[in-house]
Amino acid sequence: MSKFGALVMGPAGAGKTTFCSALIQHLQTTRRSCFYVNLDPAAESFAYEPDLDIRELITLEDVMEELELGPNGGLIYCFEFLLQNLDFLSEALDPLSEEYLIIFDMPGQIELYTHVPLLPSLVQFLSRQGPLNISLCATYLLESTFVVDKAKFFAGTLSAMSAMLMLEMPHINILSKMDQVRDMISRKELKRFTNVDVQLLQDGEGGEDAAGDPLSKDALMSGGSFQQLNRAVAQLIDDFSMVSFLRLDAQDEDSVAAVLSHIDDAIQYHEAQEPKEPKDEQEFDLEDGDE
Repeated sequence: MSKFGALVMGPAGAGKTTFCSALIQHLQTTRRSCFYVNLDPAAESFAYEPDLDIRELITLEDVMEELELGPNGGLIYCFEFLLQNLDFLSEALDPLSEEYLIIFDMPGQIELYTHVPLLPSLVQFLSRQGPLNISLCATYLLESTFVVDKAKFFAGTLSAMSAMLMLEMPHINILSKMDQVRDMISRKELKRFTNVDVQLLQDGEGGEDAAGDPLSKDALMSGGSFQQLNRAVAQLIDDFSMVSFLRLDAQDEDSVAAVLSHIDDAIQYHEAQEPKEPKDEQEFDLEDGDE
C-alpha cells in the first residue's frame, strides 16, 4: 500500500511553514487526513503543532552548543544524525494509511537542495524505492518579490532547477507571497516569470544602441562580466527548459487549493482512492445517529 507525501522546500524566508499551515487548514476544511512532519531542527514556532518533530530527536541549538559548529555545519550534522536514526521516521509513518497526505516541512539552508547528498538519501528512504513506499512530490518555494530583481530571480530559478536535478522526483515550483507583488507587476509581465522567459534579462538590461535600436546578443554579452554571468545562467535554464512556477497566495483558499491539485496530480493521489458507495455513507450516518 502506497502512502502519499509532499516535501516543502526552498530558501529561508520563502514561506514554507506558512504554506504548510495553509495546506493543513485547507485539508482539514475539506475533511482530508494529513500528517505534519517538521524536519527543521532550528524551527521555533508553528501555527499547527507537528505530528512528528525532528527536534524530539535532535535540535540545532544543542548541536551548535555541544559540538561548537556554526548553523550550516550544525544543520548538516542534524541530517546526518537523522539518517543514522531512520527508525524515528519509520515508526511514526509506517502505520499511516493511504488516505493521509504527509507534509514534510524542510529547513531553509539552500545547500541541502543543491550539492549536499543528504537529502537524496532521505528521499530514497521515504519514496517508493525505500521501505516506507511514499509517493512523494517536491514543492520548491521561491519568494515572489524576487521578480523585482531579475538577476536575483534567475539565481533562485537556478537553485530550483538544481534541486530538481539532484532529487530526481516529481517536482513543483511555486512563487509564494503573491499578495506582496500584486500591485507591483502586471499579470502579463508576471506570466513571463512563471514560465521563465529568459528574454526578461535582456529587457532588464536596457539594451539600446545610440540609434535607439535594441542591442544584439553579442553586444549584450560584451557588456561586463556580471551581465555575461546573468545571461549564462539564463541560457542554462533555457537549455534545460524544465522550470516553471505556480502562483501562491497562502491567504487565498482557492490559490492553496489550486497548488494542492497539482500536488495530487503529481503523486497520483486520487487514482489510489477507492470511491465509497452511497450506502456506506448512509450506514455511517445511521451509526452516528444511533450513538
